[in-house]
Amino acid sequence: MQIFFESRVANGAQMRDLSMARVRFALRRLAASVPQVKLQFSDVNGPRGGVDKRCQVELTTAHASTVVIASLARDWRTALDRSLIRATRVVARKLQRAQKPVRGRTAKLALER
Repeated sequence: MQIFFESRVANGAQMRDLSMARVRFALRRLAASVPQVKLQFSDVNGPRGGVDKRCQVELTTAHASTVVIASLARDWRTALDRSLIRATRVVARKLQRAQKPVRGRTAKLALER
């Protein structure tokens, strides 16, 4: 799994190692299906403070679809964790839907052949 890290904040280098470890841990079950992850961190309203830390996670799955999740929080770690939780849930749901058997009329036609 390739992980790309982009940060527009001053302490981005410090967050890099922690972020990489969190992504690998959160996506360990889905590593075969998610070959590429892109992390982006930005501070929405600068040094004024508040709930303005933005983390965007973009997952490219093996089925050529892309999942993009962004979250805002008061600190970087919370924003990252919220984004990863939602992203893993969405990707797992997509993979489950792709594996479901076809039901209904199309399944009957396939069996008759």
